Amino acid sequence: MAASKEYVGRSNVRVVVIGDENTGKSSLIVSVATECFPENVPEVMPPTRLPADYYPDRVPITIIDTSSREEHRARLVAECQQADAIVLTYACDRPSTLERLSSYWLPELRRLDIKIPVILVGCKLDLRDELQFSLEQLMSPIMQNFREIETCVECSALKQIQVPEVFYYAQKAVLHPTAPLFDQETQSLKPRCIRALKRIFILCDLDRDGALSDAELNEFQVRCFNAPLQPDEVVGVKKVVQEKMPEGVNDRGLTLTGFLFLHALFIEKGRLETTWTVLRKFGYDNDITLRDDLLPLAFKRAPDQSVELTNVAVEFLKGIFYMFDIDSDGALSPAELDDLFSTAPENPWAEGPCKDAAEKNVLGGLSLEGFLSEWALMTLLDPVSSLANLIYVGYTGDPATAFCINRRRRTDQKKQQSQRGAFQCFVFGPKSGGKSMLLNSLIGRPFSDKYTPTVQQRFAANFIDLPKGEKKTLIMREIPEDEVKTLLSINDSLAPCDVAIFVYDSSDEKSWKKATELLLEVANHAESNGFEVPCLVVSAKDDLDPYPLAVQNSARVTQDLGIEMPIPVSTKLGEFTNVFQRIIGAAQHPHLSIPETEAGKYRKQCQLVFKSTLMAVSVGAAFVFVGLAACRIYAARKKTSD
Repeated sequence: MAASKEYVGRSNVRVVVIGDENTGKSSLIVSVATECFPENVPEVMPPTRLPADYYPDRVPITIIDTSSREEHRARLVAECQQADAIVLTYACDRPSTLERLSSYWLPELRRLDIKIPVILVGCKLDLRDELQFSLEQLMSPIMQNFREIETCVECSALKQIQVPEVFYYAQKAVLHPTAPLFDQETQSLKPRCIRALKRIFILCDLDRDGALSDAELNEFQVRCFNAPLQPDEVVGVKKVVQEKMPEGVNDRGLTLTGFLFLHALFIEKGRLETTWTVLRKFGYDNDITLRDDLLPLAFKRAPDQSVELTNVAVEFLKGIFYMFDIDSDGALSPAELDDLFSTAPENPWAEGPCKDAAEKNVLGGLSLEGFLSEWALMTLLDPVSSLANLIYVGYTGDPATAFCINRRRRTDQKKQQSQRGAFQCFVFGPKSGGKSMLLNSLIGRPFSDKYTPTVQQRFAANFIDLPKGEKKTLIMREIPEDEVKTLLSINDSLAPCDVAIFVYDSSDEKSWKKATELLLEVANHAESNGFEVPCLVVSAKDDLDPYPLAVQNSARVTQDLGIEMPIPVSTKLGEFTNVFQRIIGAAQHPHLSIPETEAGKYRKQCQLVFKSTLMAVSVGAAFVFVGLAACRIYAARKKTSD
């Protein structure tokens, strides 16, 4: 497999040369630019440019010289922070400058948090006495301690020995970096690289037989390198693999194991450009994630619009689910789910809001509904990530057919109905009020007496059965009491909320009062920012005796606000009074269950008075206009008769 002769995607590589005084920095730069040794060089060279055709990758290089003097330190730091790669020099005839690499320069780069490739360069090779140790033996301890070192090379500007190689390695370290692909310590491909190569292998395995035939290998070669493999080259590739790794080849062709082995071999031999060419042809960037231009949907939407998967995407995901449900038990085990996402950079549900957000069986398996609920949650919160992961797991259709943007909730309120397939419910309430238990009930977790306070927002998602066989996805977002103030400091924070519920402990009057305060805060915020939201109150822990006057207080508050009476639930007894269906019902009719606060009533009254005043003024003005017109007509007629 030959490497591509041209790298597309970067217009320039900026290399900064640093090191102790008199280590040969400026002479090295002049020598590579002019191909001769300079008689006189300035203390610091001006920026030097190597043209695009200097190296095979056809990307120009800008070389920045620096001074190590203390008075020039600020400029040196600034240049390092703007660099793509650093060439760090020492003088081969001065061992002290070699020692300073690990005692000063490399630790200093770390202290400045400069995380770019470093090329160690020994200058003045012609002046050094015979080495007792090889360069590898000399540099191995330093490279073990400083993994940011990409390679080491020694050169002589006077004798023109390995001068062009210095900046070739620097350019190569930027265009074809080792770190994302290969772990130098374990001498193996990194997990994200393996996942990307596995996806590429599957895409190229057109007949899905688990091996790349000679024809498929040729198609892969042409796609990546614009040239087919000759028959003897195909035989040679498979022979190399078979000798080193027999399971890498079978009677059908090159297996995934063999494909991965080949790329590890390329990297070990320093041919990183081969693997990078393959990755870039299939749309990967330097982080081994899909490039932004391959995720074309902008998902532009108003704050109160949401994104959902279409039936096309859902049907694709159902197929993927059954494909990876190897034991056909109707659930994806943790191992099966990891296998499903093994072609993505990582499992997107292993961390973050989607972690443990859906119902699982006793063995930790995810049912089809749980699987689709996780996708609905990811799509709602981060549609770009959802699109990327759809592509990673094999979706090849037009991205526009996989997603739809719902109409604004404000429009739904005017039409008095919402057609959304997934609804987001914000769950407010005081500490120990029963919020977490309600979320746990949504995803089938058993009741527990143990109280664990929620310290950060948490999500739960599941399908809810409705009358006439209809199903909707309910996504519940628990807002810890301590985060409510932060949430409401953002004007449109309630825009994504389809329905808000307020959960309190029915046996605790303080819990009720706090829930009421939160309800009024949220309602006032919603009214003042134009994102009114249906609100329901949930009376949790209904198995306990209610506090005195509980019924009277709740009846008075809900009646004053114009919303439903609290919905009693007991997660301990498993009695939910259809609470989840009622939440969906409130979201489907977004014009109802909207609390009306005193401030809201006053604003509406003022608006009515203002409209009435405008009407009165308009009518009065009309009468005046008609009167004036009549007077003019009368005066004109009188003048005519006279």
